[in-house]
Amino acid sequence: MGDAFIRHIELLGYEKRFYPSQHYVYMFLVKWNDLSEKVIYRRFTEIYEFHKALKEMFPIESGDINIENRIIPHLPAPKWFDGQRSTQNRQGTLAEYCYTLVNLPHKISRCLHVVNFFKVRHDDMNPVTDSQIKKPEVFLLPKDSKKNPTDITGPIVLQTYRAIADYEKNSTSEMALKAGDMVDVVEKSENGWWFCQLKNKRGWVPAAYLEPLDGPDESEEQEPNYAGEAYVVQKSYTAVEEDELTLKEGDTIEVIHKLLDGWWVIRKDETTGYYPSMYLQKAGEVNTSVKSELRNRGAPPRRSTIRNVKSIHKQGRKQISQETYRRNSKKYIQNQRRMRGNSQNKANVIIEKNEPEDNKPKAQPAVPPRPSKDLILNRCTESTWRKIL
Repeated sequence: MGDAFIRHIELLGYEKRFYPSQHYVYMFLVKWNDLSEKVIYRRFTEIYEFHKALKEMFPIESGDINIENRIIPHLPAPKWFDGQRSTQNRQGTLAEYCYTLVNLPHKISRCLHVVNFFKVRHDDMNPVTDSQIKKPEVFLLPKDSKKNPTDITGPIVLQTYRAIADYEKNSTSEMALKAGDMVDVVEKSENGWWFCQLKNKRGWVPAAYLEPLDGPDESEEQEPNYAGEAYVVQKSYTAVEEDELTLKEGDTIEVIHKLLDGWWVIRKDETTGYYPSMYLQKAGEVNTSVKSELRNRGAPPRRSTIRNVKSIHKQGRKQISQETYRRNSKKYIQNQRRMRGNSQNKANVIIEKNEPEDNKPKAQPAVPPRPSKDLILNRCTESTWRKIL
């Protein structure tokens, strides 16, 4: 049999998962040329990284050389943190993307990059879970949405944001802004730099300088996760503000809150503070040349450092003080220690109860009293009582 290739990819729906923190994964039914069918789970950020790599592999077909030659389908950049609404609304676009992808010329649709991405992984069969956290919630795509991909998708609409202050660019890859400028966000990067377009200009802009039009509170941001996610410091940074942390390359930390401006709240031992996310890498992930190149850029400005902010919203963004982060983080750590202590005590009690009988000291029998002379004469044989006479 020849090399494996994909005959069809069907989007089944998505799952809302709660471990190690709340996130969403899409469910795909992948049909292979050997007639086997496998269900796989992928985050949208994974799909988008796959999409960007595919475009780099086929620059002509992606339209990088001439836009008229593009045949690789479009895919919108991920939002900062996908909520349930955006996850649900994106299903139509994803369904059409997969349909178009499989029907591209064989050099693209059957290349190793495509085949390997849609292969079953270990975590597809055995997803990582925690018994103390509730089970994933499954949301299946309605059957009437699967009839025709063209019926369930529309044009890709970019999100529009507004600049809250003037920004002077520091490199040719960035774009200068004036307060009040309306930009379309093409790509949102978790490092705090967003790729935007303004009329005929395009470039990177700090996310801290942008605000959504519908309100100041970013629905894309998740709540703090005091359980923390393990990350490794890839580049040293010396704190400038009091609420920042100074760390060295190779330090292991825990991320407890991922913020849109690229400055994440992290925990080192029991100390919390802000640190540039672009200098961090998730524990266990492989370093790439793209990530290394990004780290050579400077960290984006923090929201708290922007002066002369002109927001159109009466109510400001909800902010959590560093003292609140520290207090809640310590409380979580103390609760975890207490739970581990209780578990250890229970284990010790069980061990004591199950201790083998051979290890316990046995009770000695009482020494019986010596029988009287009359009792011996009356009850014993002649040979016995003669010995006492």
